[in-house]
Amino acid sequence: MGFDSKILERLRLGLSDDERHLVIRSAAGRDDVTEYSFGIEEEYFLVDGRTRDVAIRTPDDLFEAANWSTGGQAMREMLQAQLEVATNVHVDIEDARQELKFLRREVANVAHQYGLSIMACATHPTAAWRRSQPSAKPRYAEMIEDLRTVGHRNMLCGMHVHVKLPDPERRFAVMRAMIPYIPLFIALSTSSPFWDSRETGLKGYRLAAYDELPRTGLPELFTSKRDYDRYVAALVKSGVMPNESHVWWAMRPSLRHPTLELRAPDVCTLADDAIAIAALYRSLARYLYLNPQRASRIGNVERAIAVENKWRAQRYGTDCTFVTEDGPMTGQEMLRRVIEQITPHAEELGCIDELARCQTIMHFGSSADRQLEAYRQSHGQLAAVTQWIEAASLSKASPAPVLAGAAE
Repeated sequence: MGFDSKILERLRLGLSDDERHLVIRSAAGRDDVTEYSFGIEEEYFLVDGRTRDVAIRTPDDLFEAANWSTGGQAMREMLQAQLEVATNVHVDIEDARQELKFLRREVANVAHQYGLSIMACATHPTAAWRRSQPSAKPRYAEMIEDLRTVGHRNMLCGMHVHVKLPDPERRFAVMRAMIPYIPLFIALSTSSPFWDSRETGLKGYRLAAYDELPRTGLPELFTSKRDYDRYVAALVKSGVMPNESHVWWAMRPSLRHPTLELRAPDVCTLADDAIAIAALYRSLARYLYLNPQRASRIGNVERAIAVENKWRAQRYGTDCTFVTEDGPMTGQEMLRRVIEQITPHAEELGCIDELARCQTIMHFGSSADRQLEAYRQSHGQLAAVTQWIEAASLSKASPAPVLAGAAE
């Protein structure tokens, strides 16, 4: 079925280059709907609306209703306790923000009809992974059969950001050049300080559990699409995986779209934080795409340092100090230097304010810090943590918990 161009123009919609996907045009009237367009995927926990305990079994009717309510943008994830949403393709950051908040509201409203609510956090503070149940889809059944306990422990929710980078070879150059920056995205997004009703000591525990899966962690140092295709072909031919969508690195080229997908971040409890991190990634991707020579600077030493920094980001979140060849560097300083490099690109993409939001997160803390603050202010009550997460997921709570009895 074709699309009426006048209707598309009125709705601020356009078509992608292959004319297969609708793209939301910029509210500012910008017509570039191809290079550097982006989309966001988020995973949420479904929880009991009264107790906020994670829901172990969830009805198909809920997902059918959520899918209908969002225009096909909500779906099951691997475990029944999870729900995923995916935005349209955007070129305007404000359009993306409004849609992401809309999707959160819609799936929350549908969940409410089934006595459930949603929580945007990378680990649910009190969930017991041993009780997890896989979703009834052949793909997920096959994955659980292969992964066994590791699959059941995947009671984790992340955020994925796609940015369109049309040229495949330069896409791989960006993936290689982006490796040192991945820990920065992890630090900004941490929302998983609790696991199995215990404080873990990590701000971002999700990746500690997620990296138990095969084909995770930082991308390998591929220099070309040809080398990557050889790697994928070997695994597929050997029966290890059905296709490249089972490569679950912290960043990967998309199987279906001409995008580079950032997969490292925890899902952000605050939607505005998610938009800020997506804007930072998009601006940095544009900078690296237009400077492909930077990929040649990333070798084994740089990747090994990034592996160490990934751990430090998981452990300390926004309080981390990163390793560099010149000595220690705070997260705030690293972010400041990155922003200095990419500011012209953020201005071109209309998302300079979101970079300032990233600095605010780095200075005042992420969701993990807010959760820990709620935990300590309540003298170790995880109910206070889940209450804050539920409210903040729908922007119904202060970004930082307030002390009981504090002055207005």
